[in-house]
Amino acid sequence: MAFITVVAAALLSAGVLVTLFSFGLRLGDGEARWRRPLSVLMFVLCAVGVAFGLYLIVGNHLVTLFGG
Repeated sequence: MAFITVVAAALLSAGVLVTLFSFGLRLGDGEARWRRPLSVLMFVLCAVGVAFGLYLIVGNHLVTLFGG
């Protein structure tokens, strides 16, 4: 059951990250002024999601390895 949970979480999070990145690309391509900040926001949210995923994968192991 844990494997299915991990697969579902990975697929869901990858879908969300790809969606955020594609919105960022699509919004940054226009001429209107309001699109640029929204595009940057999408990229920032994507970066936060990636950083959180790396924390979940690597952070716990680093705390176990080096922490007390």
